[in-house]
Amino acid sequence: MKKMLAGISTLVVCFIMLTDISFAGELVLKGSTTVLPIAQKAAEAYMADHPDVKISLSGGGSGNGIKALIDGTTHIGNVSRFIKTKEVETAVNRGVYPVPFRIALDAIIPVVHPSNSISNLTMTQLKEIYLGKIRDWKQVGGNPGKIVVISRDSSSGTFGVWKELVMLKERVVPSALTVPSNGGIVQAITNTPGAIGYIGLGYLNKDLKAVTVDGIEGTEENTLNGIYPISRALFMFTNGWPEGDTISFLSFILSKKGQELVKEAGSIPLF
Repeated sequence: MKKMLAGISTLVVCFIMLTDISFAGELVLKGSTTVLPIAQKAAEAYMADHPDVKISLSGGGSGNGIKALIDGTTHIGNVSRFIKTKEVETAVNRGVYPVPFRIALDAIIPVVHPSNSISNLTMTQLKEIYLGKIRDWKQVGGNPGKIVVISRDSSSGTFGVWKELVMLKERVVPSALTVPSNGGIVQAITNTPGAIGYIGLGYLNKDLKAVTVDGIEGTEENTLNGIYPISRALFMFTNGWPEGDTISFLSFILSKKGQELVKEAGSIPLF
């Protein structure tokens, strides 16, 4: 908070204190649903060791995490892609200076219904499916049937990475079914035999069939050695250099114990 000018009224001072989110012992995290499982595990472990600290979590997408940071309604913005130039400009214009902390790595996995015979797609095939140029599974060697394209909304960091790496910044077909979270993709694929979607590695489960990309499986090893083509870093952003509970929590996530929790959450630890 900027230094208060001399002569400011007690009423205004009290209002500012009541609306400030930086109360000691309270930590707010908002943003990416990909980062959310990591944040949940870390928050539970951290609060167990620090019973005087209350941590609240919510999803909503990476874009909403950055927006909340700019609006001053969160201490940490969870983001599954790097901050955009226009977001930096907006932040700085509002007196907010986003600082990134890379907390994990992730692979984005194309997924289909378990009944689908397809087990591999090329990057080109994925792009053409999401452009709407390939509309039937028989066009990529599968059993005949309409492809139901499922994607994420524009506030999603996962969508942003998919658009950049797979779509090469071209537009996803307008008929695609858009869902707001990784969990939404999981549910839609589970209930739709002809569907295809994409999720963070931590959301992969037995009710989904992972599709390899160019013959490469989206695994921790293939992400760390750089050969899996749809991978990204996961971040937590703060306004300026963090202090107090915020820096303590981030230090915990970046500790050996914290990185073990990253792996437990299904993402890829940094070390």
